[in-house]
Amino acid sequence: QVQLVESGGGLVQPGGSLRLSCAASGIFFRFYAMGWYRRAQGKQRELVATITSGALTNYADFVKGRFTVSRDNAKNTVDLQMDNLKPEDTAVYYCSGDRFGGGPDYWGRGTQVTVSS
Repeated sequence: QVQLVESGGGLVQPGGSLRLSCAASGIFFRFYAMGWYRRAQGKQRELVATITSGALTNYADFVKGRFTVSRDNAKNTVDLQMDNLKPEDTAVYYCSGDRFGGGPDYWGRGTQVTVSS
């Protein structure tokens, strides 16, 4: 059974940092491209960052320079370090796994990030 389980969300003040983590099981993790997406209330889900099986990274323009995605193939985890958070970063953040480059095959349930003073 495939599971992607996110953790690390919470409430943070503007300018603060959070580190999200996603633990994967039931897949050959090192062969998967992993991604982070988010969905703000009333909006569509959008891509935040991806990291390929070879650790190449890609970021949405609105997080470049503030967020960093990384993976640990030994632990089957993918992290998202989020710095200089803004209120507009408030959303549910989802982890995803993509085996063949056609888009996510699996999704986590999400973790809430709220940026507010």
